[in-house]
Amino acid sequence: MSEITRPENMPKTAMIMAAGFGTRMRPLTDSMPKPLVPVLGKPLIDYSMDLLVESGVGEAVVNSHYLAEMLEGYLRQRKNTPHIIISREDGILETGGGIKNALKLFDSEEFFVVNSDVICLSGKTPALLRLWQHWDGAKMDALLLLHKVEDAIGYDGAGDFFIETDGSLRRRLTSEKAPFVFTGVQVISRRLFTDSPEGAFSLNVLYNRNLVRIGALVHDGNWLHVGSESELRQAETWLEKPV
Repeated sequence: MSEITRPENMPKTAMIMAAGFGTRMRPLTDSMPKPLVPVLGKPLIDYSMDLLVESGVGEAVVNSHYLAEMLEGYLRQRKNTPHIIISREDGILETGGGIKNALKLFDSEEFFVVNSDVICLSGKTPALLRLWQHWDGAKMDALLLLHKVEDAIGYDGAGDFFIETDGSLRRRLTSEKAPFVFTGVQVISRRLFTDSPEGAFSLNVLYNRNLVRIGALVHDGNWLHVGSESELRQAETWLEKPV
């Protein structure tokens, strides 16, 4: 990947979502939080950290809950990492509630969000930089990085979205299969949380209420879904010998 120039106005902070129980990864997650499950000897969360580092994002807010002490202990001893701020949750707040609970830790209007149970490998341009290059704050409250279902590694779901001819998003109906899956990587504006629920809630609640202000960008690199032990093995096989 060639040397990049980071725009001055690009967010310097990202949130890494790491509080969940990782139930589909059991029994591996009986004794460790899912973000610490190793993929080729490297904890899952480190792949998310790599995504920040390559784009020059210098601060990571990480939410924690399940086996929080173990996760936080690992993060404290990391070297060559973005500055880490922990957002401990007394109870699981889900994706929307978890981010809302951490808003006080961000000092900018926009910030990146990265799930810790996926491996997103950039194409020619670092993924977060590319997202920011396509960000339009006048029209968007969030910009989601999507990936073609047919090219996703370790993913066998029905997809999440259609991209219409005008560029707008449409969620798939229950009976449909959509061509694009959400990668768990995005840019979000604080505006998305205006009049949002209290406590635990999904980000989908906020997307769905005003989908016209949710943008989409198709990922130009590789994306590996690591939700279960079998998907973990698929990811390791692919990473050892990409196809």
